[in-house]
Amino acid sequence: MTITRPPLITVEGSYREMGGRLGERTADLVGQSIDNYFHRFRADAGLSADDIVRWGRKFHDAARQYDPNIADMLEGLAEGAGRQPYEVGALNARTEIMYGREYGDGGCTSLSVLPRYTASGHTLLAQNWDWHPEQADVTFLLATRDASGFSVVSLTEAGMLAKSGLNSAGIGICFNALASDRDKAGDGVPMHVLLRGALQSMTMSKAHKRLLPIERISSGNVLIADAGGESINFELAPGMFGTLLPRDGLIAHANHFETGLPLHDFKATSSALTQLRAAHVRHLLEPALERHMVTVEDIANVLRDDYSHPDGLCRYPDPDVPESAKFCTVYSLIIDLDLRTMWIAPGPPSENSYTRIELDSIFDTDQAGLAVDLAPTTVGA
Repeated sequence: MTITRPPLITVEGSYREMGGRLGERTADLVGQSIDNYFHRFRADAGLSADDIVRWGRKFHDAARQYDPNIADMLEGLAEGAGRQPYEVGALNARTEIMYGREYGDGGCTSLSVLPRYTASGHTLLAQNWDWHPEQADVTFLLATRDASGFSVVSLTEAGMLAKSGLNSAGIGICFNALASDRDKAGDGVPMHVLLRGALQSMTMSKAHKRLLPIERISSGNVLIADAGGESINFELAPGMFGTLLPRDGLIAHANHFETGLPLHDFKATSSALTQLRAAHVRHLLEPALERHMVTVEDIANVLRDDYSHPDGLCRYPDPDVPESAKFCTVYSLIIDLDLRTMWIAPGPPSENSYTRIELDSIFDTDQAGLAVDLAPTTVGA
């Protein structure tokens, strides 16, 4: 990858207005994202053009029933980008449309550290997002501020509204792919719409309500932390969920179920190093955890770790697999929820600097002015 810093797009106004402005500014990227995923829908999932239209409409309707503001933003995005609403609906349901077929070897690693264990006394949240390399070209940071002043910044793929990120209420989320035999076609809210719903929440309690009592049709792992000093991990599956709480101040999660839910886990044996990644995070952070002195730099070093190359925490494309099946760390991010600050690096983070993003001033700072720090040659020095 040749990306040196993350693209940043900021939009303000009503949700329909924000979607429209986002669509206008990313129309080419949305088209590229549609091409990438629709090809996978056809080639990997065996869907026809009519199937994609039908599912895209169905999931767009589910988004409107779940949250009218999110639906308004998606409709504005489609209009601004010159696309049909079903196309945007299908993009935001790419996890569900693939029925888990796409996720055999891919994955991500997430972690959170409670404030009592950090040097700053702040809640820290972090993730390596591992996905198909071609999606790096259509991935950016999306910052939104609505008419009430509530703001969100999230990593996202073009045509979508959220992935991992934080909001002005001090709530942050990270998402890891899971897949189980309970994943199905049918009625339910797409996972990436649920992520946006959680990021639209003003409190930890409301974020839980945006995830748990909802009809889901796919599996996924959501790690939530807040500036209030708490963190919780939800393993979500259709009709059930499991919970993990911090142990010695840390939650770390990869791409298999750990809470004993009664289901068949499709990724436990197929996702690269998933059985060891979370434990390896704990091993690397243990000295700082014991001193209650975990820093952002410590976490950056963890996310740059290349143990078991190319399939480590910092993941590289495997030269021995076909191009269509390659995965890598596309972006790496670290969040200080008390400061409302994110550090983000393009993959592999072992070779790239993290750029600092401050949510409180993001709407007054153009991309050229973003501070760059946490360079690979200086971290830990």
